[in-house]
Amino acid sequence: MMRALRIRRTIWIAIALILLATAGVLLAMGRPPICTCGFVKLWESGVNSAGNSQHLADWYSFSHVIHGMIFYALLWRFAHSWRRDTRLAWAMAIEAGWEILENAPIIINRYRTATMAIGYTGDSVLNSLSDVVMMIIGFLIAARAPVRATVALALGFELFTAWAIRDNLTLNVLMLVWPVEAIKLWQSAL
Repeated sequence: MMRALRIRRTIWIAIALILLATAGVLLAMGRPPICTCGFVKLWESGVNSAGNSQHLADWYSFSHVIHGMIFYALLWRFAHSWRRDTRLAWAMAIEAGWEILENAPIIINRYRTATMAIGYTGDSVLNSLSDVVMMIIGFLIAARAPVRATVALALGFELFTAWAIRDNLTLNVLMLVWPVEAIKLWQSAL
């Protein structure tokens, strides 16, 4: 009992350290702590606005929830013997690594040239940390909900965001890795 408590406390300390380290690295990279507009919004609805990826949540928050679902499934499949909170800490480390890479000039420039995010300048630190929290939410949903419900929710998010903003996790990854001009034209018609 005591050993399990120590492991749990250690994992939560690791989670806090991951968040602090992510914030520290992003700040050292020159990312703004919050939106340069000077205020924080709960939701930013503009996809091609200066506030996108700057506030607590935006249309891409749905993608980060799906990240958590995917990470849960992969870590359950390949690290099933690990405790759930250990898998969560690893998922957070992966997501935090992505947030740091996503805000590196190479990825920012790739988004600008290959996707509909022509004016993308990177995330605020607040938005990046919020994205990690969204991933945690997705991970916890996948950990507790039936597989069919999790898959249905992920597909629902993908279809909803494709309909609402002509972008989603699938299109985002496709356009980042292998841009398709027809998709870029369709997305720009928003």
